[in-house]
Amino acid sequence: MAVGTAMLVMAIASTAVSTYGAIKQGNAAKKAGEKQQEAAESMADLSDFNAAVADVQAQDALDRGAEDESRFRMQVRGAVGAQRAGFAAMNVDVGYGSALDVQQDAATLGELDALTIRSNAQREAWGYKVAAYDYRKRGEVQREEGVMLAESGRAGQTAARIGAVSNVIGVTGSLMQQRYGFGSSRTTNTPTTTGNP
Repeated sequence: MAVGTAMLVMAIASTAVSTYGAIKQGNAAKKAGEKQQEAAESMADLSDFNAAVADVQAQDALDRGAEDESRFRMQVRGAVGAQRAGFAAMNVDVGYGSALDVQQDAATLGELDALTIRSNAQREAWGYKVAAYDYRKRGEVQREEGVMLAESGRAGQTAARIGAVSNVIGVTGSLMQQRYGFGSSRTTNTPTTTGNP
């Protein structure tokens, strides 16, 4: 009886330690999932910040481009005006012939350069807008990853608790079977009658 009692105590102690370890492991999995979610949220916040900065940079590129374009057009008008003044100083009719052609060419080339300035600013702004979009998408993915990691941690905790309960039930069932013989096949002795025929 003492050996059976000792085995029972050892089984109960082993089950308790195993159950405690499983629950502790499950709690650690949940906490790790929550920490990973917090880290993912921080990364998503950083991505949102970077997207906002890229938006500001895009607008700045467009604003600078508009200013540069306007300033360049003023310079072209000044150059055409200087040409007209130069032709007029030489007593050349500024509204006719070669003098007019030179002014029109300068204005046309100036307009092409002004449109190039605008186009370059728009391309620069587009690059920033693409970066902002990318940052926002990264933030969304990071937040989703964080949620999934937290859910995985909670699922790990639940699985560990179920495992602990299963362990307790299994050990209890095993002990019950040993003690009371549940589930074992017993042979029944049927009395045999001996009689004289």
